[in-house]
Amino acid sequence: MSAPDAGAALPPVNELYARHGRAVLRRIRRFYDGPEAEEVLHEVFETLLRHGHTFRGEASPTTWLYRVTTRHCLGRLRNERRRAELFEQHGAPAWAAPVTPADQETRATLARLWNQLDPELLEIAVYHWIDGLPRDDIGALLGVTGRTVSNRLQQLVKLARAEEGA
Repeated sequence: MSAPDAGAALPPVNELYARHGRAVLRRIRRFYDGPEAEEVLHEVFETLLRHGHTFRGEASPTTWLYRVTTRHCLGRLRNERRRAELFEQHGAPAWAAPVTPADQETRATLARLWNQLDPELLEIAVYHWIDGLPRDDIGALLGVTGRTVSNRLQQLVKLARAEEGA
């Protein structure tokens, strides 16, 4: 991640697309595959056209774009109709390519907790357990301290344990 340039303007969307479109598509493919990933790519950049003015320059455009992409994908998955479709087609949200059995267990636990987690907790869970980001990097993405991320991860673990005991 590059250092934030406070107050910097967001480059034009066509420039962002040319420079970061492939990286955004790779990020989206952690959630969706096939032609649907391309559809989501266009949705993300359409969102930038409408809401690019919300960029405050507190993070680099690349970091901001990574977060916008992740939040868009999570929001899309949260949609009740879409979730039902994914469970019907795949048995669980398609968060990543095939992974190790421990990661499959993590995904299954997150899927069970899906409706109980607020968006920030869900985002932290994906960044930490699916993407493997360190706590300080997650904190930088979310604008909180690494300690706050650690506290939220502990909260997630408690929720998961309670769910397993239920």
